[in-house]
Amino acid sequence: MSDITPDKLTKAYINIRAERSALSADYKEKDGELARQLDRLKQAMLDHCERHNAESVRTSEGLFFRSKRTKYWVKDWDAMHNFIKEHDVPELLDKRINQTNTRQFLEENPTLIPDGLDTETELVISVRKK
Repeated sequence: MSDITPDKLTKAYINIRAERSALSADYKEKDGELARQLDRLKQAMLDHCERHNAESVRTSEGLFFRSKRTKYWVKDWDAMHNFIKEHDVPELLDKRINQTNTRQFLEENPTLIPDGLDTETELVISVRKK
């Protein structure tokens, strides 16, 4: 590739990125329709279970069953943070750090590096269309 000009490299990159974007948009549209179809089928199966007071249904094609799933989310992070500290339950949180806030903290406090923190930096190329 050493004889390819920067103009050609940039043009090829932009063309491939545009093609990937078009493929992605097409995929998302088709996948969205399939997801909506699955949602309608799942609702019909839930309705069937409800009407027949059944937890599971065996058919010649397979089995479907209903179960409970509970989701949790935080509406007041300050209160949740205080609760976690008060009851010493850090396991209620996922183990990850906020990338932007960590970068900003380290830039503002270059001598304060938390024990256990690893860093990886890489050079990346960004391409913009003119």
